[in-house]
Amino acid sequence: MRIVLVGPPGAGKGTQAAFLASNLSIPHISTGDLFRANISQQTDLGKLAKSYMDAGNLVPDEVTIGMAKDRMEQPDAVNGFLLDGFPRNVSQAEALDEMLQHEGMKLDAVLDLEVPEEEVVKRIAGRRICRNDSAHVFHVSYKAPKQEGVCDVCGGELYQRDDDSEETVRKRLEVYHTQTEPIIDYYKAQGLVVTISALGKVEDVTARAMEALKREDHVA
Repeated sequence: MRIVLVGPPGAGKGTQAAFLASNLSIPHISTGDLFRANISQQTDLGKLAKSYMDAGNLVPDEVTIGMAKDRMEQPDAVNGFLLDGFPRNVSQAEALDEMLQHEGMKLDAVLDLEVPEEEVVKRIAGRRICRNDSAHVFHVSYKAPKQEGVCDVCGGELYQRDDDSEETVRKRLEVYHTQTEPIIDYYKAQGLVVTISALGKVEDVTARAMEALKREDHVA
């Protein structure tokens, strides 16, 4: 089964991707992981990507596509994969279609995680991270610390990351609406989009996604 996962920042794509990939016994292919792996292993694509990133420039589509292609050709992806963070725009979606067509394959579904914009802002802007250990994460509404500004685990100071500020979140949403959201219409024209609400408990969203995929006859 070959699935593309889409949704705005704060929709919980990474969390859902891990659960869904496990349930479907397919690898979770994350763009972020691809970049980190290629850069740390100093592959040709990794070196090329790093040269753009070090210069403060966006990595060209063809580099991202090359990394994705290499990963999808690995043995563990022969029976399918779940793409998270790729394709990010229509040109990448077109390139993915060409790549799959060349290999005699096609996508089975595009899972669209739907979250109201104000909920996205609330989810991300409410996060607080411990300065001593970034794994200690709290939320002003959903997981408030016992003492404001203090980590329950180690007593460290809690802070809001710059990229979690409301202004930054709204800018990220603008980029999503402009660049990534159009791929939903692109895939709707192919009858591949399955839209579900990403509100509620993590396990409820996963169950909702699995049920939606079954209803679309994408899962046996």
